[in-house]
Amino acid sequence: MSYAARHESAPTVPSEAGTENDELIAAARAWAADDPDPQTRAELEAVIDEAESGDAAAAADLLDRMSGLLQFGTAGLRGALGAGPNRMNRSVVIRAAAGLTAYLKKQSRAEPFVVIGFDARFNSDVFARDTAAVVVGAGGRASVMPRPLPTPVLAYAIRHLGADAGVMVTASHNPPQDNGYKVYLGDGSQIVSPSDVDIAAEIARIDRTLDVPLADDDWETLDEQVLESYLTHVVDVVSAESSRDLVVVHTALHGVGSETVARAFVAAGYAAPLPVPSQAQPDPLFPTVPFPNPEEPGAMDAALELAEQTDPDVVIANDPDADRCAVAVPGPGGWRMLRGDEVGVLLGAHLLDRGVPADAVFANSIVSTRMLATVCRSVGIAHEETLTGFKWISRVPGLRYGYEEALGYCVDPGQVRDKDGVSAALVVAEIAASLKAAGGSISERLDELAVEHGVHATDAFSVRIEDLALLDQIMARLRAEPLSSVAGVEVSRVDDLAAGDGGLPPTEGLRYFLADDSRVIVRPSGTEPKLKVYLEVIEPVVDGDLAGARSVATQRLAGIRADLEAATAL
Repeated sequence: MSYAARHESAPTVPSEAGTENDELIAAARAWAADDPDPQTRAELEAVIDEAESGDAAAAADLLDRMSGLLQFGTAGLRGALGAGPNRMNRSVVIRAAAGLTAYLKKQSRAEPFVVIGFDARFNSDVFARDTAAVVVGAGGRASVMPRPLPTPVLAYAIRHLGADAGVMVTASHNPPQDNGYKVYLGDGSQIVSPSDVDIAAEIARIDRTLDVPLADDDWETLDEQVLESYLTHVVDVVSAESSRDLVVVHTALHGVGSETVARAFVAAGYAAPLPVPSQAQPDPLFPTVPFPNPEEPGAMDAALELAEQTDPDVVIANDPDADRCAVAVPGPGGWRMLRGDEVGVLLGAHLLDRGVPADAVFANSIVSTRMLATVCRSVGIAHEETLTGFKWISRVPGLRYGYEEALGYCVDPGQVRDKDGVSAALVVAEIAASLKAAGGSISERLDELAVEHGVHATDAFSVRIEDLALLDQIMARLRAEPLSSVAGVEVSRVDDLAAGDGGLPPTEGLRYFLADDSRVIVRPSGTEPKLKVYLEVIEPVVDGDLAGARSVATQRLAGIRADLEAATAL
């Protein structure tokens, strides 16, 4: 049991405080003694020594490191690299792998088969090998990807190889100091409850890391065949008859996407994208961007600068593990980044235009625009709304296409039941090339969709938080002091998502519907320490006045944002 689990609050009596500190030091030394990694063991011992010497900063650091085992949930694990149970390190990963393997064995898989991928972050390869050693040490079978590859290749490999589960070692678009551990089951989808709870329970049963059996090197290291197979299938997302006349600038944001994207484009008949040289090769330091996320300010500057120099038709970006896809297009005022919802609707409308089976189902998360649902209704195709995350979207029965506004798109669920930035990039290329051949553009196509279905203006902002307890405080305040109006418009309905309102599985969050059909969703992030707020207004286009409708929508959106920024302020 962790130190924090035994001591939920600090004592106030001085003698008890001394006992409390002694127990913290003892717990930290016990963890260090059980750490199989000499580097993190030495790191923790150094912090212990500094804390014992009276260094207040070191004492606070030690308390944070020992504040419980890094939580395993539906996102798997994600956290800062370092020593201690509340960090990403070999000890935590070995325990997670042992818990996952024990869970699989209880699911009537006496010799579970796990396929393991990894990106190019610090220690990703080490954590992948540790996972394989645990699986094989427990009597299972493990296959490890040959080198750092995109997350969608691992998601594809699970079903391609017939594995019982998959693990991807990645922190996606998190800062350089983080790493993570993403778990899939044999259907190729990310874990959801109760699997995450059951796996966490198995992890909690492990008393000592050094007691977990580890195989030496009896796992399989895969060759290039799995990537070749993925590339063979991914080109099928574009029509053989569509135009291939297209110039693309691409950035991998220092991640693992450059080679796979370039090869996919060439295999599909397009010219290889023009890479952003400073960001094309994997680099775990992400030296040119403050946050390696295409949504973050500054992340796309190098790509857009290259676009100004080379005049491509479109700019495409992937996040570091290449499961997300961002798009920028030229306009009268220069290059413009498309919002995730714009790309999501653009892809969905294109797939509908190409033709889908009558029983196909399209889906998006509740924080994404309602425009895709409107487009689907117009052609008689079923649409589902899910909780946030592809762990939910990928499980929609009959899914043909799914997306969420955070740049995640699943255009080929038959092969990859997760967001896939490579296949999405190919479909974006098909759209851009087809429109170019017809004398049009992506911007013009988005205008056409807005005129037909109404302007669906969206916005989002985040409240970054150092102390995670503040997230609970903000949500509690919003429940205790309900919003009755926003921007002068009455709140007509509030769904408490934690109570299962709205017909979805319970999750922390609040959803507000306003009398003018605007919508607001407030929820904590599942992967980062921040509160996220999503806004949407719908403004019909009257007499073809698209500019007027967008102006009104922008004003409405600004008023809603101002009120929500005040309501969620710390």
